[in-house]
Order: sequence, then C-alpha cells, then structure tokens
Amino acid sequence: MAPLSRLLTPGNANLLCGHVSKARHRLGWLSRGRGELLSRQCAWGRSRTLSSSSSSRSSSAESLWSLYNHTKKHTQDVMPSVSSASVDPDSIFANNEMSLRDTEVYGFDYDYTLAFYSRQLHTLIFDIARDILISKHRYPEGLRDYEYIPNFAVRGLHYDVQKALLMKIDAFHYIQLGTVYRGLHPVPDEEVIAMYDGCHVPLEIMSDFYGKSSHGHAMKQFMDIFSLPEMNLLSCVNDFFMKHNIDYEPVHLYKDVKEAIRDVHVKGIMYRAVEADIGKYICYGEQSQAVLKKLSEDGKKMFLITNSPFDFVDRGMNYIVGTDWRDLFDVVIVQAEKPGFFNDKRKPFRRVTDKGALLWDRIHKLDKGQIYKQGNLYEFLRLTGWRGSKVLYFGDHIYSDLADLTLKHGWRTGAIIPELRKEIKIMNTEEYVHTMTWMQALTGLIEQNQVHRDPASQAVVEEWTREREAMRPHTKRMFNPQFGSLFRTYHNPTYFSRRLSRFADVYMASVSCLLNYDFQHTFFPRRTPLQHESPFGQGQPHAESFKRGEGVF
Repeated sequence: MAPLSRLLTPGNANLLCGHVSKARHRLGWLSRGRGELLSRQCAWGRSRTLSSSSSSRSSSAESLWSLYNHTKKHTQDVMPSVSSASVDPDSIFANNEMSLRDTEVYGFDYDYTLAFYSRQLHTLIFDIARDILISKHRYPEGLRDYEYIPNFAVRGLHYDVQKALLMKIDAFHYIQLGTVYRGLHPVPDEEVIAMYDGCHVPLEIMSDFYGKSSHGHAMKQFMDIFSLPEMNLLSCVNDFFMKHNIDYEPVHLYKDVKEAIRDVHVKGIMYRAVEADIGKYICYGEQSQAVLKKLSEDGKKMFLITNSPFDFVDRGMNYIVGTDWRDLFDVVIVQAEKPGFFNDKRKPFRRVTDKGALLWDRIHKLDKGQIYKQGNLYEFLRLTGWRGSKVLYFGDHIYSDLADLTLKHGWRTGAIIPELRKEIKIMNTEEYVHTMTWMQALTGLIEQNQVHRDPASQAVVEEWTREREAMRPHTKRMFNPQFGSLFRTYHNPTYFSRRLSRFADVYMASVSCLLNYDFQHTFFPRRTPLQHESPFGQGQPHAESFKRGEGVF
C-alpha cells in the first residue's frame, strides 16, 4: 500500500512523496487536489500552532478538538478528487528509467510469466504433498482432513524454521505485529516481542540472498507463487500437531514439507497432472500469445529460459500460443536450473530432440527452433552476444529470475506480480481511499500536537492515537485477513517490496500490460523528494494523466 502523507507540516508533507515513491503503485494520490489539501492544511495547522505557542505553552483540549474537526472536514472536502484519481491495474510501473526504444531482445520465464495458473493448481500441489507426508514420511492420517486455504497466506512471508512461525517482515527487518502465525492461529504480540527481544530480526538470522534458510540463517522467505501451497501445508501440519499435543521438532517438519513439495515438482507429478487437464489449470493464454505476436511483428528477438521440462512447456505453449510457438523464439532453454544458471560457468548446453532425447554433440551455436537444456548464462552471452541493457527479461521470482541479471550482467528486468491487479483494485475503492486519507491526516495531527505536555492535551492526543491504532488492522484486512498487503506493512514497504524495487527495473501484473504501450515508450520513475527535500515547486502530475497510464512509477 502507499498511504497518503501526514497532512499538517511541510516536513510531514515530504512523507507523501516518500511513501508513495516506495509503494509506486498508488499513483493517483499525487493528484493536484491532494497537493492543494496538503498546502492548505499545513498552512492552517502552522498558524494555529504559532498562535497557541504565543499565548500559552499548553493547548486546551477544546482547541485540539477544533483542529481535529477542521482537519476532518477538509479531508472530506477533497475526497471526490482523491477518489477520482484511480490507478489503472494494467499499467507498467517503473523503479528505474527504461526505454523500450533501446530494448532489442526480450526474454521470458515460463511459469507465472507466460503461463498463468488457476487456484486449482495450488490445491493440487497441496493435496499431493500432504499425501506424500503421510505415505512417505509417516505423518498422521488425520492430516487428510486439512484442505488448501486459498486466502490464508501471501507471497513474500518469512518462516522461522526453528520456531515454526510464519510472519511478515518489513524493509527494515521489523516484524509486523499481528501477522505472526503459529499453525493457523495468530501469536499474541507480547509473546512475539518476548521471543525476539522486540520486533527486529537481526541480519544474521534473516534468509540468505535467495531467500533460503541455509548456512545458519533461521528464516526462509517464500518469494514465488508456487510457495503458497507450501506455506499452507506448513501451517496445517503445525496446527494438527498443536491441536493434538504432539511433541515435534520444527526443523524436521520444515525439511519434510520442503521435500514433499519438491517431490511434487521434481518427480513430475504436477507436470503430468497439468498436461492431462491443461484447460483446468492454465488461464490467460490469449494475452501471452498477443504479446509474443506483437514483439515478433516488430522484429524483436525473443528467448525463453525456464526451469520446467520441455514436455511440460511444449504442452502449455501449444495451448497458449499454438503448435508454431517455437517459431516465435530465437532460443529456448528448458530445465535451466535457475538461479544456478546465472552463476555456474561449468554446465554446458545440451540439445533436446522433439521426443525428449538428449544429444551428446558439442553446442557451437544456439539455433532457432531447437530446444536446449541446462547450460549457463556466460555461455549464452558468448553464443548470442545479447548483453547489457538492450536485453529485457521477465520473470515472477525476484531472486531466481531477476537479481543476478540486474547485479551481475546489466540486463533490464521486469517483475511479473499477478497480485498487483487485485491490490490496485482494492486501493481504488472508496472505502480504502477514505480510510487511508483520514488515517494519514490523523497521523499528522498526532505528530504535530504531541509536543503539548499538559494532561488535557495529552489525553486528546492519546485518544487520537487509539483511533489510529484501531484503523490500521482494518486496512490490513482489506487485502488479506492474516497478513495484509504484499507490498506494505502498516506504513513501511515490506521486505518483498524492498527487494522488488532493487532487482526489477519495471513491474506489472502480467506481460499483457505490454500491449498498452508502443515500443518507443520510456518508463520514468516518479522523482519524489527524499525526506530532507522540499516537496513543493516540483510540480504534481494531474489526475487525468494517471488515468491515461502516464507518469507511472
């Protein structure tokens, strides 16, 4: 989420741009109407404060409530202009300036980039992995009573392997209280604070660079959409053991669930199920087809690098694009084993026949229409010459797909975030806009008037604080009852958001968003003030420009 800035002081007004910049997708809230409200409220609040300071060091409760009512009225007055500046969910949002004019080569992941799956696939993965736990790892039969819960978890959560806790952590390594779950039930805030000596998670126990719990890291971060069934299964098994007072080792549980989920993928169980009923599990096919056709007609080079096996990809692409899908791509690489593909220089490419047989001949060039397995990016760069910022690669996994390409190889990167469309639609609702507008105005009141030390004034500010605290869980529940928004804790970006902003030049809900732009388009991140910079005099984009998809972050 991208809450409005605090409304009453110039310093607080900086937060409007700072918060929105980090959220990027709540674009309409920088409309001129809201900028005028900021200026008007800041000036009015300052005059009241100066008047109060000159007459007395303390401000009466009546004066504070008058200020409260005045602020609330102004908030209500600008609601029509605030609500009208909605964000187009099909926009592309930029973290870094990027021009499609300079992009000659387009690369794609397959799963959740070109192929989008229905919820039935998550249910399938959950059911198969649960049954593997029972049959292979001898877990209790009672686990069969648990079913996949579609709206339980969100992507980007952390799991404390040793404490068996699922939680949301912000960009500064602070746990968002109210989002810590043991099994299917929330852990009281007091207990969380006691376990972690506060809310901060030290760097040494956070997940490693790729989000994994290894080499002493106690936390695992679930970054891809395929991890939703795994989070569900971990929570359900924890819940079963606690309900039945079964003593268990959380580390063993985590490893067993991880292995069961891996078996679903590695042993081909999921692939065979999807291939057998592809119409049930794959959706959005026509949109991916339109994007690939548009790129091809414009003469762009295209390649596919995926961890999925050829038979699975071929069946899916035949369904999405047609039997001639290979003609669209200059290079196709399957079972690439990302992220190792981007770092390991040792693995050579191997050609795969149409029937799946592996050939032994040395690869001297990557031919169009052929299928290659494994390999590594360094050999890929040598054979194709596709280097630097002329290459744009799309993927859904911020670490495995995008991080190394950005940090080590200078490719442009596009993150596919399917959840973005739903979150923007929620943020465009009148309920959300009204709630967040008032909550941020209230935050400004609290910040400005906390300086009063007389008991009556302090009692008023404390009441405002209680009102604000009561509103925050409500905004969280609009997105997900347990964990809230994928992108934001109450006011800070999530850990997921911070990594997204670092490793993705642009991000969008699906590759179909490319259909809304021509290939001469330049994406500009909004230049918003740093906390020490003045937000005034820089110009605010008009609300209508956002409706046209302009000025996106």
